[in-house]
Amino acid sequence: MKKTALTLLTVALLASCVSKKKYVALENQNGELKSQLQKTQVVNEELEGKFAAIQERVDEYNSKISSLTDESNSKMVAVGDAAVISEDTKVEMRKTLEKVDQSLVSQATTLKDSMNLAITYNLQKSMSNTDLNEDEDIAIDIDETVVMISISDKMLFNTASYRVSSKADDILQKLADVINSEPSIEVMVEGHTDSRSISNARVQDNWDLSVLRATSVVRKLQNDFNVAPEKMIASGRGEFQPLVGNDTAEDRSKNRRTRIVLLPNINKFFALMASNE
Repeated sequence: MKKTALTLLTVALLASCVSKKKYVALENQNGELKSQLQKTQVVNEELEGKFAAIQERVDEYNSKISSLTDESNSKMVAVGDAAVISEDTKVEMRKTLEKVDQSLVSQATTLKDSMNLAITYNLQKSMSNTDLNEDEDIAIDIDETVVMISISDKMLFNTASYRVSSKADDILQKLADVINSEPSIEVMVEGHTDSRSISNARVQDNWDLSVLRATSVVRKLQNDFNVAPEKMIASGRGEFQPLVGNDTAEDRSKNRRTRIVLLPNINKFFALMASNE
């Protein structure tokens, strides 16, 4: 009986030892699995981060490619020393040239020649839509990309004065109509005098007189005829760009003038012309 009890106790102890060892082994195995799982999660997060960064770069490149495609027609092209135009502008220019005398178009050998023809055509059309006509006191010339309107001083000022007279309202209204009809146009107002010197309490010399006349015209266009001031430039040339000699009263009269120079922003100009078709 005692022997039997001892045997049962021994078996029980052995079973207990085996179960504890398995438990410890399983705990260790469980710990290793958890550690591996954590490492796998870390690696997975790193891979996801790398993938997101790669995807972001791919999206950025695709965006750049799309942008280049969309903007290809806006790429700027140099036209000699005169201007820089876009591909869109070249398209509009070609449309305009279809309306120009083809004998003139055939003589255009460069992009600059074609641009000047197209701008001249459009500006002449704009000028013909107004009642601003040439006479002995007004001269209108188109030189490549600019329109130059010279106005005799007797139409704008009293003798030796820089104050714009009321008789100038009609001509300045017509000029303002032309300027305001084309948002793409900037305006430079140049004062010119004859060679006779002038000096008084308000005017020091011909430089003074020419600049003061230009600023007076600019202010008049702004304040009375609603021309945007940011579109205008006032400048004075004094007596140093005469049209003719200063030997006679008639010639001096020709040299006393105000020149209005209309300067189109070429890209905006053709875009505007296209929108008006």
